[in-house]
Amino acid sequence: MSTPVQGWEGNIGSTPEFKEFANGNKDPRRLMRANVYFDNSIPDGKGGYEDRGGFWANVEWWHKDAEHYSHLFQKGMRVIVSGRAVMDRWEKDGEENAALKVQASRVAILPHRIASVSLSPSQSQSSTSRDQPSPQPTPDFDEYPDPDRPF
Repeated sequence: MSTPVQGWEGNIGSTPEFKEFANGNKDPRRLMRANVYFDNSIPDGKGGYEDRGGFWANVEWWHKDAEHYSHLFQKGMRVIVSGRAVMDRWEKDGEENAALKVQASRVAILPHRIASVSLSPSQSQSSTSRDQPSPQPTPDFDEYPDPDRPF
């Protein structure tokens, strides 16, 4: 059973990992995995905040650009995550273990602590000339669509 996650905010706690998995004759499936601390900051009455009930969760994001994102996202970045929360269960050394995992459909960087932003040219700017009409923009959907999102 899963629980929808709509905009949980937290900080990345370690360098994100990238993994690639064979997918038959198709392009491999790509995964970015990060450990995120989702805090629950409550005003402490003294002008500051106190964390009450924050928790760690692994965030898994299957995306065609997962390798690029695993280099872009960094430890300490503030992110907002949408997707599904599930209990990941496994057995190790004869003992049952469980941990909360978020199967992300979106992970976005929040501007906290960001010093600058540098954008690469859009595909339409780098591949068209002035003599040719520019192509109509198309939505940038993930290669692995979210089954809970209507089309």
